[in-house]
Amino acid sequence: LFRIWNNVGPRWYGLAYVSAFGAGWLMMRLLARRGYADVNESQAGDFITWASLFGVLFGGRLGYALFYKPEMFREPLSLLRVWEGGMASHGGMIGLILFTLYYARRYKTSWTNLGDNLVVAAPIGLFLGRMANFINGELYGRATQVSWAMQFPKEILDDRAMESRALELCGKIDPEMTSADAIIQGARHNPHIVDALRSILTPRHPSQLYEAALEGVVLFAIMWFARTRTRQPNGVLTGIFFICYSVFRIIAEIFREPDAPLVGIFTRGQFLSFFLVAAGIGFIVAAKWRPVYPKKLEAH
Repeated sequence: LFRIWNNVGPRWYGLAYVSAFGAGWLMMRLLARRGYADVNESQAGDFITWASLFGVLFGGRLGYALFYKPEMFREPLSLLRVWEGGMASHGGMIGLILFTLYYARRYKTSWTNLGDNLVVAAPIGLFLGRMANFINGELYGRATQVSWAMQFPKEILDDRAMESRALELCGKIDPEMTSADAIIQGARHNPHIVDALRSILTPRHPSQLYEAALEGVVLFAIMWFARTRTRQPNGVLTGIFFICYSVFRIIAEIFREPDAPLVGIFTRGQFLSFFLVAAGIGFIVAAKWRPVYPKKLEAH
């Protein structure tokens, strides 16, 4: 957001996570107050706090290393440098599943009921995370000629020839433009750098916005409707979330530049999403097989 000194200062990605945790805390307490959660408001607040730390952060970071950058395990301390970015939503979901299971057993409450309320809050965090990706100009889309295409300066980090050309052009404008990072920062406030980059950067889909809309806005609307307007046994909402998230992720990845080697014809994100679809179906079948309802809905 701004720099205190050198490269030190609050980050958009960090703000997104803090805001997501705060929104999740409020949402879990609201659902508990309305009787959809089998825990009280205080317990719901404690749950989302620890779930955020151990489920999202720990699971998301390990998932990123496991699914996208296994070389990080050769330098374990790199796993702690979360401010450098690198979180996997699939890893975060696995982390949340495991933590929710532990919490439910520890406090003798319904695992699936906790999960069903957690997935109502989750799209808020997904939305904020994707917006941070967009502001940071990372995880951008594939090349396109649509009228709303955008250019992302961080592309020069992935193309040596483009980086050399950028250094040549921008160095003539400002002698301090001696690295790709300097150029990326310069593009934030120097219109001459922006003009120079326009001639070499690739027009791309703003896929971060597509994902924010699908995985955030649309998915939240679906989960909120299912929670507050339908009577479902514990586990069904978790299954719906996994299936809808996976479908939206698979669609969005069609427009997103792959950030890892393909798995056959599929991107890494699409491939992992197929497993979530299977898990979602499993949750729904199990919930319908032996239905147990939230306490608020038992009498209806």
